[in-house]
Amino acid sequence: MAGVRGPLTMKEDVNSNVLPEKDFADLWKEEDKVDLAKQSLLNKLIHRSLVRNRNQVEVLQRDPTSPLYSVKTFEELRLKPELLRGVYDMGFNRPSRIQENALPMMLAQPPQNLIAQSQSGTGKTAAFSLAMLSHVNPDNKWTQCLCISPTYELALQIGQVVEQMGKFCPEVKLAYAIRGNRMERGKKIQEHIVIGTPGTLLDWCSKYKIIDAKKITMFVLDEADVMIATQGHRDQSIRIHRQLSQDCQMLLFSATFEESVLRFAEHVVPDPNVIKLRREEETLETIKQFYVLCREKEDKFAALCNLYGSLTIAQAMIFCHTRKMAAWLCAHLIHEGHQVALLSGEMTVEERAAVIERFRSGKEKVLVTTNVCSRGIDVEQVSLVVNFDLPVDMDGNADNETYLHRIGRTGRFGRRGFAVNMVDSKYSMDIINQIETHFNRRITKLDTSNLEEMEKLMS
Repeated sequence: MAGVRGPLTMKEDVNSNVLPEKDFADLWKEEDKVDLAKQSLLNKLIHRSLVRNRNQVEVLQRDPTSPLYSVKTFEELRLKPELLRGVYDMGFNRPSRIQENALPMMLAQPPQNLIAQSQSGTGKTAAFSLAMLSHVNPDNKWTQCLCISPTYELALQIGQVVEQMGKFCPEVKLAYAIRGNRMERGKKIQEHIVIGTPGTLLDWCSKYKIIDAKKITMFVLDEADVMIATQGHRDQSIRIHRQLSQDCQMLLFSATFEESVLRFAEHVVPDPNVIKLRREEETLETIKQFYVLCREKEDKFAALCNLYGSLTIAQAMIFCHTRKMAAWLCAHLIHEGHQVALLSGEMTVEERAAVIERFRSGKEKVLVTTNVCSRGIDVEQVSLVVNFDLPVDMDGNADNETYLHRIGRTGRFGRRGFAVNMVDSKYSMDIINQIETHFNRRITKLDTSNLEEMEKLMS
C-alpha cells in the first residue's frame, strides 16, 4: 500500500493550491451529468422487485368528505379473474403502500383523476398497468387507453409489465407508439392500449389520425418530472391532452413534486386526488464525517490506500467529478489489488445495471462512480463513502443536496457508516465549510498517516 507524506498544516496545504475560476469552469464542463431519463430507466432495471419503502403515504382527496378507501388485498378490488391471475403470476402477493391507496381511486366508478408521487420500486407501473387492463372493453375495437413515457426504453419497460400482467387476457391488444414503428396513414388502429413517446403519439393522433383521441377514456402520463425536463416533451404532451374528451380519466405520476411538476400537473389533470410520499428524511445521524488534507490526486489516492489499510470495510463507494478522474482512480485501485467496479455516464443503462448488480452481490468491493450513481442505490453493506472530488453546483458553491445523496449511500438501514472528503485546496476547504454550515454538523479533520488517531476517530 502507498503511504502519504507527513501531516500537512492548514496554511501550507489549502493556500498553496487555490483553484482559479477558469479551472472551475473547465471542471464543470467535464462533469459527468445526470440524464434524468436514463436514471429513471436504471432505477427500473435495478428495482425489479418492490423495495423496502419507509415513506408514509399522504392522500389529499378531491372531495374531502368522501370516505377514504384503501385495500389490503388484490381480491378486494374485484378484478376480472384473468387479471387477478396475472397479478399473482408476477409475484405480487399483496398491494404495496402506494397501490393500497392508488388502485381504488384508479378503478373507481365514476372515474377519478389522480396525481401520484412515487419512485421506482413502489409498484407504480404495475398499478397503472392494472388500471389500464381493467379499464379496457375488448369488444370495442379502438384505442381506449393512452400511456405517455419520456423515452423509447421506458415505454418498452411499461409495455413489458402490461404484457406480463395481461397474459391471461389475450383479447386485450397493445401497440407501441415509438420511433421506427410506422403505421398506415388514416387507417385507425384497433389496439386497446397504446404506450409511447410524446412525439410519436402526437403524430399518431394528429398527423396520421390512426387514433381517435376523443374515444380515449384513460390517459396515463408517467415520469412527469423527466418529461418536463426533456426539450419539447412538455408541449407535445399538452397538445395530445387538448385533443382528449373532458370526461377522460387522467393519471399523472412523478418521482418529485417540485413547483414545475405541479404547474404542469395543473394543466393536465383537473380536480385530482393527490397521493404524496411523506419522505423519511435521509439522516446524517448514523454517519461519521471527516475531511483529509491533500496536495493533489496522488495524495488523495495514498490517503485512500491508508484508509483501506487500517479499516475493516465491507464495501465502499467513491465519487469523482469527471469520467477521466474516475477512470484514473479505478485503474490505480485495481493495480493495488482491489476488486473495483467503474460506473460513469458513457455506459449504456444496461451496462450500468449490470455493474450495480455485481456490486450489490459483493463481486466487487469498491464502486468508483461519477454523479450518475448518487441516487437510488441501496446496498446494505456500504460502510464507507469517499468524496474524491467534492460536489459543487454550476456557480462553484457546495451542492448540498448531492452531498447528502452521496453520503446517504452509507449508514443505511440504521447501520453506522463513514464519509471521508478529500480536500486539495483552499477552494475545497471553503466547500467543506459551506457543507458544515448548511447541515449544522462538524466535519472532523482526519490524518490518514496516523494509524492510531485514525482508529480512535473512526471506532
